[in-house]
Amino acid sequence: MAEVKAKKRKLPPIGMRIIKSAVGVLLCFLIDIFRNGHGYVFYSQLAVLWCMQEYKKDTLAKARQRILGTIIGAVYGLIVLLIASGLELKAGIFTSVIWSLIVAVFIVIILYNTVVIKKKEASYFSCVVFLSIVINHLTDANPFLFVWNRVLDTLIGIVVGVTVNSCSLPRKKNRDLLFVSGLDETLLSEDDNLSDYSRVELNRMIETGAHFTVSTMRTPASLMEPLRNIKLKLPVIVMDGAALFDTNKNTYLYKYVISVSCSNRIATFFDEMHCPYFANVIIDDLLVIYYQDTEEKVYNELVNQLRVSPYRNYVHRHLPGDESVVYFMTICETSYLEKVYKQFMEQEYAGGLKVLHYPSKDYPGYSYLKIYNHNATRENMLLYLKEYVQVSRVVSFGTIPDRYTYVIEPGDSNRVVKLIRKEYEPVIKPWKRGK
Repeated sequence: MAEVKAKKRKLPPIGMRIIKSAVGVLLCFLIDIFRNGHGYVFYSQLAVLWCMQEYKKDTLAKARQRILGTIIGAVYGLIVLLIASGLELKAGIFTSVIWSLIVAVFIVIILYNTVVIKKKEASYFSCVVFLSIVINHLTDANPFLFVWNRVLDTLIGIVVGVTVNSCSLPRKKNRDLLFVSGLDETLLSEDDNLSDYSRVELNRMIETGAHFTVSTMRTPASLMEPLRNIKLKLPVIVMDGAALFDTNKNTYLYKYVISVSCSNRIATFFDEMHCPYFANVIIDDLLVIYYQDTEEKVYNELVNQLRVSPYRNYVHRHLPGDESVVYFMTICETSYLEKVYKQFMEQEYAGGLKVLHYPSKDYPGYSYLKIYNHNATRENMLLYLKEYVQVSRVVSFGTIPDRYTYVIEPGDSNRVVKLIRKEYEPVIKPWKRGK
């Protein structure tokens, strides 16, 4: 029996968020040295770590949340400390019970306060600050001084966190470029996922004006899941160039279809060959897939697996006689599909179509046959997209040599985003100006 080699686990790189978090913690230590012991560096460092978010806008949101929570907790903490100072409670079990009830009542007040002002996201930190004051510093001689230092600690941490997270090298933005990447073995990892690094960097660059989209053989349904966390602004090239799909409006902007007469002839050919097929048709921005009865196990498995998607609409019937098909697809055992493919290429109309025939990676011993309009190519659709975006140059990424600007080796899914960053926002080097 052949040995199966275990896949080596590839450790993710240390990201800038980790490095910036460590820098922020270090800066809090340095600032604390100059405060001569008046503050608690621990609170500043907590604020730094809380503010160190993936996106700058989230950092500002977390900073506002932390400031509000600190102020609310500090105000109520000061009130309770003043109450304790005025009552001059003596130590004892009865006093401890009364004090516990007072603290619990104020927790209710604080939480209700955040609800009333519609800032429930600040409730946790309000309670943390309040409890840190009334539990750890009840006996402090000057409650006002501690509360002020507690607020100052947090403000220092927030300023440090926001400042460090906002720091970056000066970069130029090349907004006249269109970046187009493939998906499988290019942008996505082997497990069909996008790495955290690629997700964060792509979203950040798209937010700052980068023109990015993908080009794939997949239908919109099969690319929605791996790209669910990418905030695409441009339409995507799907079905190997047969259609241009707007993921935000769920609409097809452009498509190449096989004529009604030719679609009927192809469907008849498959029926005569007793070869079950999928006929993909776009009707009012809905992808309708016609399929037939068959005993072919893999064919039925695909139907059961894919029909659960809300972006696919499977219809159990032969192709209607008045539909223009975007593309036909069938999957059969390789030996049988070879015969189907050869006979199809002998048909007089086959020369005017784009025909793909290749083995399946997911089902060993099986092959695919896909048939498109002869104009349905990624290159043709890319020309349309370039005019749609109005950019001067296209930078493409894929796995086929001499076809793309950059050839990506399988297993290096982060390389696409790294190259996009290099092209889109190169570091400005002042010492090279004028050379």
